[in-house]
Amino acid sequence: MWQATEDVLESIAIGAGILGTGGGGNPYIGQLRARQAMRQWGPVTVLSPDELAEDARVVCVGGIGAPTVGIEKVRDLQSYHALRAIEDYTGEKATALISNEIGGSNSVEPLIAAALAGLPVVDADGMGRAFPEFQMKTFFVYGVPCCPMAIADEKGNTVIVRETVNPAWAERLARSITIQMGCVACYAVAPMTAAQVRRTAVPLTLSLARDLGDAVRRARAGGQDPLYAILETCPGKTLFSGKVVDLDRRTTAGFARGTLTLDGLDACAGERMVIEFQNENLIARRNGETVGTVPDLICAVTTDRGEPVTTELMRYGLRVTILGFPAPELWATPEGLAVAGPRAFGYDTDYVPLMV
Repeated sequence: MWQATEDVLESIAIGAGILGTGGGGNPYIGQLRARQAMRQWGPVTVLSPDELAEDARVVCVGGIGAPTVGIEKVRDLQSYHALRAIEDYTGEKATALISNEIGGSNSVEPLIAAALAGLPVVDADGMGRAFPEFQMKTFFVYGVPCCPMAIADEKGNTVIVRETVNPAWAERLARSITIQMGCVACYAVAPMTAAQVRRTAVPLTLSLARDLGDAVRRARAGGQDPLYAILETCPGKTLFSGKVVDLDRRTTAGFARGTLTLDGLDACAGERMVIEFQNENLIARRNGETVGTVPDLICAVTTDRGEPVTTELMRYGLRVTILGFPAPELWATPEGLAVAGPRAFGYDTDYVPLMV
C-alpha cells in the first residue's frame, strides 16, 4: 500500500509515458488533471492486488479516443461520470478502481475518478503497456466479461452498452459512440471480483511507472544518463537512436495512425528505422528487418533527457532513442497473441519475443 500524491504524479507520468509505447494519451495533460483532482479531493491510496478484500468490486475505468484530439480537447471528469453510470446500471458500488492500461494519461485516469469518489486504486492494469483497441485487455482475454460498460463525454451524455457478442464488437460500438462524442470519451466496465483481478491483471504496473519516473528524475538531477537509468529499472534494450526525418500521421476512424521514419545517429549512423503506429507503436523495422513487434513494447524517448514522446507529439527533427521491452507474460500466450499479436493488426509476420 502506498499513497499517490502530487509529487508522485510527475514520476508516474514519465514512467507511464515510456510504458505507453507512444499511446495512452498525453501523460503531461493527465498529470495536470490528476494534480488538480488531488488538490481538490486529496491523495489516493494504491493497493496491490493481494491487498484487495475478497469481496472487493473493482471497476476498470479509462479514456478512449484519438490522442491527437485529446491534446486539444482535454477531458474533464468523464471517468467519474462513467463510474457512477455503471454503478447505477449494475446496482453495485465500486470498492476500488483499476486502470485499463498503464500508458500515458490513461494510467492516471482511475486516480482522478478515485480522488473524487474516495476510493483506492489497484496497482495493476489490463495491458502492462498501451494498446489502441478496447478488447485488447488481459481481463477480457482470460474470461472477464467486457459488458455492460458505460461511456461518457464532457457534454453530459452517457451511453450504456449492455451486451455484445464478443469484446471486439464492444470495441466497434464504443469506437463509433466515441467518434460521435468528438473522438474523446471515458468508459467504465462492470465490476470485477478480487479473484478476477489477481488472475487476469498485469500486476504492480503503477508502481513500475512510478519507479521508472523516479529513476529518470534522479538521473537528470545527478547529470547521469537517463537511458541507462530506464534500462536498469525495467530490463530492455536499445533498438535504435536517430533523428525524425519523416512523419505521416493522420486521425481516422477514432485513431491516430501513421508511419515514423528515423535516420540513425552515433552508433546507428547510416541506418534507418521505420515504425508503424495506431495510437501506439506496433512494429519497428531497422534497415527493412523487423526488430520489434506487438505485444512487445516499442518506446520512444528523447535521447538527451529520456522524456517519453507520444505519437501525437512526435515531430520532424526530434532526436529520439527507441527502446524495446518484453511483453508481459499474459500476452505471450496463444490466447494473448490472437488478440494483440502482429497478425491481429494485419501484419503478415509471427511474433518473435524480444531478447534482452
